[in-house]
Amino acid sequence: MTTVSSTSRFGSHISSVTLDAAKRKAYERDGYVNIGTVLTRSGIELMQSEFKRVWEDGHKTYDPTVGPLQDHLQYMPHLAAPAAFLRWFYFNGPLVDVVDSLIGPNIKGVGSQLSNKQKRTALPVAWHQDNTYGELSPDNAISVIVPLVDIDEQNGCLWMIPGSHLEGLVPVPGKVTDEVKRTRGQFDLGVDDRRGVPLPMRAGEAVIFHALTLHKSMHNHTDEDRLCLFMRYADADAVEVYNDGRPRIGKLLRGTSRFREVVSAELTLD
Repeated sequence: MTTVSSTSRFGSHISSVTLDAAKRKAYERDGYVNIGTVLTRSGIELMQSEFKRVWEDGHKTYDPTVGPLQDHLQYMPHLAAPAAFLRWFYFNGPLVDVVDSLIGPNIKGVGSQLSNKQKRTALPVAWHQDNTYGELSPDNAISVIVPLVDIDEQNGCLWMIPGSHLEGLVPVPGKVTDEVKRTRGQFDLGVDDRRGVPLPMRAGEAVIFHALTLHKSMHNHTDEDRLCLFMRYADADAVEVYNDGRPRIGKLLRGTSRFREVVSAELTLD
């Protein structure tokens, strides 16, 4: 059993996490698991405040016809001034130890997003694997969702397909480059909806899921925005398959990396 606890100036805003044998087995079997509460009530409130401040800086206007990817604001962790807790939580919070216990000892942070599925939004995010849009090798990267409000089928919770990570990467036509992602948006993977399971969560809980786990989210039918944090962690030597095997740049969080660029990123992001 792996027990995680963190203390810092943000200690009162986080909860300890226990990754016991049952949760580890569920993750290995299903490709995802709810690991429990990682943010206290004060942590949720502080994160909501930082989320909204960063979101408003990045989204001055909103066009609901553009597509669901507009609901996702890529958060660059080195822009720390408006979001010190968010940055600390991603790089140093209790999730890092959980990821370390699953894919360590060498890990880096490779992406974080603020996801705002806005109220009365009619645009779903289709079935996909995180390795579809950012394929890394090795393919054991872990994504994390932490909702800052309660989420369910009414406001666009995630849906998962249990065990889909064991079936490998679903092929898509051509090479998924940044240009393809920008112009095409989403792919139709031909997934059988009947296999999907909704994943309601309470604010402050965390679900970890495998880079190959098929997931989607549907519409937000409510009158409140659905706010979630997404974070992604990978082996420190992970490379970008879609970018000719170049190393994925990200802050080194544990251990070491054979890539000088990753070590340099650790320094520049401090």
